Amino acid sequence: MVVSIIGIGLLGGSFALAIREKYPKMRFIGVDTSVVNGQLALAKGIVDDVLPLEEAVAQSTLVVLATPVNIIIDLLPTVLDYLPPGATVLDLGSTKGLICDVADAHPKRAQFVAVHPMAGTENSGPGAAFKELLSGKNLIICDREKSNPDSLTLTESLFRDAGMRLFYMNPQEHDLHLAYVSHLSHISAFALGLTVLEKEKDEQAIFDMASTGFSSTVRLAKSSPAMWAPIFDQNRANVSDALAAYIEFLQQFKQVIDDQDVHTSLDFMQRANVIRRVLDGIEKR
Repeated sequence: MVVSIIGIGLLGGSFALAIREKYPKMRFIGVDTSVVNGQLALAKGIVDDVLPLEEAVAQSTLVVLATPVNIIIDLLPTVLDYLPPGATVLDLGSTKGLICDVADAHPKRAQFVAVHPMAGTENSGPGAAFKELLSGKNLIICDREKSNPDSLTLTESLFRDAGMRLFYMNPQEHDLHLAYVSHLSHISAFALGLTVLEKEKDEQAIFDMASTGFSSTVRLAKSSPAMWAPIFDQNRANVSDALAAYIEFLQQFKQVIDDQDVHTSLDFMQRANVIRRVLDGIEKR
């Protein structure tokens, strides 16, 4: 089996390493616009070769689109054009609505599987990839009924082999839910980072005074802007609604603090503490 990874970064590289662990004889081809990324992926054993897009796709059993979501939209029709009969292409994008719309317009739609591995770190590039990244995490598959059974079965089998739990939903549900549980948290981290940097012009003071709480909260602000800006744009309607709800709670919190309303402040935080029970329940599944 030949697998091409288009965009050899954290997710694509980690997927390759996890599957290579299970199937050491499987051949992996890398496609990347960065020569440095290609060389690093070869040196790290993520891929066996680095080839041009058309050449890689033409000999692949599986093609994995692991670029930023705006590039996935640009590349998907071309990859489907080049895709051999019986082969499969899947994407790892964090938005699904526009990507699935593009796939739906192509005559080879049945050879495409739309997936989103709910895994990542604030780091990027092939140097950040590691084989355990996907293990124990959730995989969302969208519009599974539009994929042919062989492509769907292959995709499900490989991600289960990587240790992932599989869930199914339509692209609209995916983008709505992810706006709240993923995209909003990244915007919050970016905004917090900007707020502190603007206030604390002496960066060394930040490093000296930062606690683990600050570091964990702002960690996502180290994420790749080239990856996240297209995500916010493609899911802008849902992200805007999520931001409006978040801003409303921030304004309410500011008001109770300005009013020295400790009772309401405690109530807000106690209501928010329910998230601990929810998250603990998820971790125990």
